Amino acid sequence: MAPAVFDDVEAPLTLEEEAPKTLGVLDQGAFWANLGVSLLGFSGALFLLDPLGGKPLTFTGAIVAAVVGSLIGTAMVGLAAIPGARTGQPAMVLLRGLFGARLSYAPTVLNIVQLLGWGAFELWVVATGAEAIFGDAVPYGVWVVAAGVLTIALTIRPLGALRLLRRYVTVGVIVSMVWLSVALFSRGPSLGAGSWDAFAPAVDYVIALSVSWVPVAADYARHSRSSSGAFAGIVGGYTVAQVACLALGIAALALVGNDAEKVWEPFVAAPLGALFFGILVLREVDQSFANVYSTSVSIQNFAPRVDRRIISVAIGVLTIAIALFADVNSYGAFLSVIGAVFVPMFAVLAVDYFLLGGAARWNMAQNAPLRWLTLPPWVLGFAAYWIVTVTPTVAWWDGMWARVRDAVGFVHQPWMNAALAAFLVSALTMLAAGLLARLSATRSVRHGR
Repeated sequence: MAPAVFDDVEAPLTLEEEAPKTLGVLDQGAFWANLGVSLLGFSGALFLLDPLGGKPLTFTGAIVAAVVGSLIGTAMVGLAAIPGARTGQPAMVLLRGLFGARLSYAPTVLNIVQLLGWGAFELWVVATGAEAIFGDAVPYGVWVVAAGVLTIALTIRPLGALRLLRRYVTVGVIVSMVWLSVALFSRGPSLGAGSWDAFAPAVDYVIALSVSWVPVAADYARHSRSSSGAFAGIVGGYTVAQVACLALGIAALALVGNDAEKVWEPFVAAPLGALFFGILVLREVDQSFANVYSTSVSIQNFAPRVDRRIISVAIGVLTIAIALFADVNSYGAFLSVIGAVFVPMFAVLAVDYFLLGGAARWNMAQNAPLRWLTLPPWVLGFAAYWIVTVTPTVAWWDGMWARVRDAVGFVHQPWMNAALAAFLVSALTMLAAGLLARLSATRSVRHGR
């Protein structure tokens, strides 16, 4: 009888209700595996293969970068999920414990912005994927609206959506990926040229793909039966799926001369390609679902008593509107900004929660006091990312950080990785600040202050 009971249980409507613990490791693994397969990953494989422009990696180098970046990024996502599984709280509410209630609003706003951007990208992907199959018979806007309506419907019963993914969608995705991989690789795409010069920027790109989920991981882990199940499902499911997706994207790009605008043509042209590619297009809605649902839960950090269904409908409509005018050419720069913001934030969270006793003392109430101590490590990590990275984004922004490098005498080395630099700077700074604060408090107690 237990499974039937679980089937009827849904996510709470407000933050004042307790989150049910109904998701096992297979639920989490299937959900994150589906998120790891994205049509954006096929075209975005060009950023993995040639992140600097004009210095492409070898196929082996790109796959190694995909594996290394995925493992690093998903480990961050998995660790960020653990506090959610243990406390039953969504991600932005956890940040009340890290930063204090008021200061948590800053990363919450940033998270809402990035999720709206991701949601719009995903609706664009669904629409253009459908056009690749059916041509211009149906206008782009119709596909966007249809995908948006389906997205909104899934957010009304999010736990039901996750169970649906595990039971039915995941099987279709696995069969489709295997079929299309055989079809594309059997055509003998040229994969040998290139070097390893852009390995570190390629790893940065893959970490950014993964770590963009750090600020939402707890939204789903809060419903896990165990923190270990949430961690294993994220790292295992997402890593395998993302690496497979990027490898298939590289093969498709090789068949079209690395023209990202034509990357889907080999999929549709394969035997039964339209059918299996269509399954992947339909599956893309789970990406927009995750973004819209997590946006709604993030907004509840400001308005904990508002019904998430009302918020989901409003956010879904807004995402549809953005998707109708989305500029996908900013995709690479968008990912760099995500990595620069959320990698150091995760480092601060991990050190405070796991090493400095945050698991026992975090205050996640609406009136949680400000914790200014956690802000400087985050800011320093953000700066470290932009000082180290060589991935081009926007001219004026890149120029500003070039002047900073010159001012401090920093010279980039090929082995340097921006995401890891940001993580280490924030983690070590937070650890030092926390230990000094603890030492100061101990001395004050000894002197009766």
